[in-house]
Amino acid sequence: MSATTEHQSRSSRPATDATLAVLQRGGVAYWLSGLLAATVAVTCLLTFLVPGILRGTAVMNGSARGTALVMLLLGVPVLTVSMWLARAGSARAVLSWLGAAAFVLYNSVMLLFATPFNRLFLLNVAMLALAAWSVGALVWQTDLAGLGRRFTDRAPVRGVAVCVWVIVTLNALAWLIRIVPALTSGEQAAFLRGTGLPTSPGYVQDLALWLPLIAVAAAWLWQRRAWGFLIIGATLVMWVLESASIAVDQWYGQVADPASPVVSIAVTPAFGALALAGLVLVYYLFRGLPDRGSGHAAASTR
Repeated sequence: MSATTEHQSRSSRPATDATLAVLQRGGVAYWLSGLLAATVAVTCLLTFLVPGILRGTAVMNGSARGTALVMLLLGVPVLTVSMWLARAGSARAVLSWLGAAAFVLYNSVMLLFATPFNRLFLLNVAMLALAAWSVGALVWQTDLAGLGRRFTDRAPVRGVAVCVWVIVTLNALAWLIRIVPALTSGEQAAFLRGTGLPTSPGYVQDLALWLPLIAVAAAWLWQRRAWGFLIIGATLVMWVLESASIAVDQWYGQVADPASPVVSIAVTPAFGALALAGLVLVYYLFRGLPDRGSGHAAASTR
C-alpha cells in the first residue's frame, strides 16, 4: 500500500471516542472536584443536621439550611455523575460538571458571607477554594475548539441567547428595583431587615460578576463561538440547580421565621417552575451536542 493510499485510508476511518473526547481522562480537575464533592457532602450535612451550628438570625439560618439541603441532594449527585460520564467521554457531562461546580462556588460565597462566623468556617473556605479551582482546572483541561465543533446545526443558539438575555435583564431589574430606593433612604435597606447582614452577597455576585459574564457569553453563543457554548451550557445547568435552591431556601427561611419579610413560601412554586423551564433550555441546547460523533458546524474559539 502506498503512503498516499494509507493516508487516505486512515483519514476515512471513523474517529474513536478518545479522539472525540473534549476532556481527557485524569488530570487535576478530577482530583479537585472529587475533593470538592466530599467537602460539600460533609459541610452541607453538618449545616443541615447539627442544631445551633449556624449563628445568624432565624430566617438566614433557615435559608442556609435549605441551600445546604439542595447542595447535598442535587449539587453533589450532579457533580459526581457528571465527572463519571465525562470520564466515559460525554461532552454534555463536561458542561453539567462545570455548571455544578459553579453552583457550589456561588453558594460557598453565600455560606461564608451571609452567615456569621461559625464552626464550619474552614470547611466553607475549603469548599469555596475547591470550587473555584475546580472551575479553573476544568476550563483549562477542556478542548474548547473541540467542544465548539461538536455542536451541530440543531443547537438553537439564537433562541437560547435571547432567553438568557431576558433572564439576565429581569434578574438585574429585580435587584435594582430593591437597591435604588434604598440608596436615597436614611433607613436600613428593606432587603436587609431581619437578616443581620451589612449588605447582600447575592446582589454583589450577580451584578458585579455573574450577570455581566452571562450576558457577554450569550453574545458569543449567538455567534457560535466556543466560549459561548461552554459558558452558557454550564450556566443553564447552574440556573436549574440555583432555582431549585432558592425554592427550597425560601421555604425553610419562612418556616424558621414566619414573620420575616425577606423570604416567602409563595415564591417556591415560581422558582420550581423556573427550574423546570431551565431544564427545557438545557434539553434543547444539549440536543445539539452529540456525545458520540462530531458536529457539523465549526465554532470560533475566540
